[in-house]
Amino acid sequence: MELSPKVKNILLLDSEGKRIAAKYYSDDWPTNTAKEAFEKAVFSKTQKTNARTEVEVTALENNIIVYKFVQDLHFFVTGGEEENELILASVLQGLFDAVNLLLRGSVDKREALDNLDLIFLCFDEIIDGGVVLETDANVIAEKAGINSFDPNAPLSEQTISQALAAAREHLTRSLMK
Repeated sequence: MELSPKVKNILLLDSEGKRIAAKYYSDDWPTNTAKEAFEKAVFSKTQKTNARTEVEVTALENNIIVYKFVQDLHFFVTGGEEENELILASVLQGLFDAVNLLLRGSVDKREALDNLDLIFLCFDEIIDGGVVLETDANVIAEKAGINSFDPNAPLSEQTISQALAAAREHLTRSLMK
């Protein structure tokens, strides 16, 4: 019996069911075609629900899926049928809250695509090899490095998107003079 909770995948889909970001931790879907078919099945099963205020739970193909929708983004966390829904829900809520912090409250498809590197950092801080490491959004966002963002920090200590944002801000200021 496995003592630590396992996550099979984390999915971030748009309002049409297209993949924004996904990370698979299980060999249940060995090919990209199988992964896309699973994502389509998950989206089809959940698209008519109203999971905008609270996390919802469903079962599909011997998996438990917890999900939440925000504007044009659909967040999903999948675990095996033996996993605890509350733990999966806390993983999902931690992911959503961390992404909300990272995107400064503007959680939509465009912002997610612009900050995809930070979203993948969140995935990596939450899950390692399917094992849940962290669910506290503040810790996740801090480890992803955005809470301590300082535009004057050395480039070696900034993520690519942070460095580009700092350069854009510097260019804008210099053009305004």
